[in-house]
Amino acid sequence: MRVDDTAESATPKRVTKRRIQTRERLLDAALLVFAEEGFGRSTVEQICERAGYTRGAFYSNFASLDELFLAMWEQRSAQMLADLREAVSGEYTGEPGELGVVESTARILDAIPIDDQWYRITAEFTAHALRNPSLKRVMAAREEAILATIMPIVEAALARAGRRATDPLALGRALVAVHDGTTVQCLMEPESDTVRRARTNLFVSVLRNYSEEV
Repeated sequence: MRVDDTAESATPKRVTKRRIQTRERLLDAALLVFAEEGFGRSTVEQICERAGYTRGAFYSNFASLDELFLAMWEQRSAQMLADLREAVSGEYTGEPGELGVVESTARILDAIPIDDQWYRITAEFTAHALRNPSLKRVMAAREEAILATIMPIVEAALARAGRRATDPLALGRALVAVHDGTTVQCLMEPESDTVRRARTNLFVSVLRNYSEEV
């Protein structure tokens, strides 16, 4: 049974419990539709059908599929940051130095899981954004904001391992590059322990080479 929220779209947008629930259901439905159909082939109608709402509910919450994706990205980024903070703030068992870097790396990687479904969606949306200059600028700005939030967490983890970043911005960009590249490798060979170990070792190498003992 479909829920008609058309009347809601005619009123000023308020952060009500109903609106929050509607938004969450649309985001959950969009994740499934994007994963199944691909971002470029997904439609508002498909998402509304999956969520059980009419188009009025969608446009009461999002101006477009682009805006919906960015909201989804922001939501997942916030969860990832929360998981990362929790992971690196736990009791530290390593010694300062190399063992500490290894433990810091393990905690960071545990908080940033490899998600095949989400990777496919973001890869398609990135290709879409590259053809849209204004959207590309929005994504670049959000990436920078996320990186600016992540780096203090990474630096705190390094500090607990007795190290400090020599160039935090360069370290952050290097970690993003390593994450993106090794994620593809792990997804291509999901059963390979060798690929997983290589991913971990590369992260350790980057953290070591962009930091120094204090």
